[in-house]
Amino acid sequence: MIRLPLNVALVYNQKKEDNKTENNHEPPDKDKNILSGLNGESSVRFNHSTPNNFADTYAEWDTFETINAVREALSEFHKVTLVEADENAYQKLLQLKPDIVFNIAEGLNGVSREAQIPAILELLQIPYTGSDPLTLSICLDKARTKEILSYYGIPTARFCVINSISDIVGANIVFPSIVKPKHEGSSKGIFNSSIVNNWDDLISQVTFVIETYKQPALVEEFLDGREFTVALLGNGKDVKVLPIVEMKFDSLPSEVNRIYSYEAKWIWDNSESPLNIFECPANLPISLQTEIEDICLKTYSVMKCRDWCRIDVRLDSNGVPNILELNPLPGILPKPEDNSCFPKAARTAGMNYNQLLQEVLNLAAKRYGLL
Repeated sequence: MIRLPLNVALVYNQKKEDNKTENNHEPPDKDKNILSGLNGESSVRFNHSTPNNFADTYAEWDTFETINAVREALSEFHKVTLVEADENAYQKLLQLKPDIVFNIAEGLNGVSREAQIPAILELLQIPYTGSDPLTLSICLDKARTKEILSYYGIPTARFCVINSISDIVGANIVFPSIVKPKHEGSSKGIFNSSIVNNWDDLISQVTFVIETYKQPALVEEFLDGREFTVALLGNGKDVKVLPIVEMKFDSLPSEVNRIYSYEAKWIWDNSESPLNIFECPANLPISLQTEIEDICLKTYSVMKCRDWCRIDVRLDSNGVPNILELNPLPGILPKPEDNSCFPKAARTAGMNYNQLLQEVLNLAAKRYGLL
């Protein structure tokens, strides 16, 4: 058994702040007007002196502030070395030979990008936090995840995958629907215009997703009920559900759709002027709370998640919880005003930011017999 402190490598991708990258994506035309502000205010208007683009290529990556906060949290008890998840990561990890890796790397390029670092770590036989490459790859494929959930009888909205515009012909689509990129997270590619109510809007939004993100579009029946996100910690029979977070969409501009879109997540809701968009714990009857917790625990088990995961849930017209997607690499922005949901749920459960990250590391270390 390895003695404390552990030699921990924190492997990460740092967000690039340059908004002029050629990979930035321009939102659909109809969404540009929405961005004029909250309830008519001009404080969140785009700066038209620069290209009117969304810098969403690196939306899933972390800022240095977050990376440093994670390092400081782990450094309370362990020796921590930063390793950037770039093309040199393999050699760095080979030379460093840490006792364990705390993995927050989202990867770059390809539909299995979140699995890149875990696959390297398994090759090098280095323990690491979080789910394995297979789970990470499947969870980033929204359609494949939904197929597996459906097989196990776990409710999820009806959907179809559109690889090209010609696939729309004969597709079994109901309106309203929501159009998403098939392989993205952090609300990338999900704008106010992603809710479509007719064939013209559907074609326009599917075209935008396919041409912009170079991947298929997922067209999913839009569920107009309450939405929640559920943080889970643990392994096997010891998985625990943290207090449920509810999205309170009445804090959004009155004219927009009730979804946590890219605009809501990255434009309107920010640390300088945070929206009152989350309620934790959610105000739920015990029966519905139990139903949500049970479906999330089953989903966590079916998808073979490890250590931690955040699961998004929305109620259908009958009030039945449906799984939207899984986030086995959950966002962990450090400041409460950042409205990061996993830390928010942990704080409600009585765990501060450092304690949360230390618990994740401990869960992984115990899996490997290091503690």
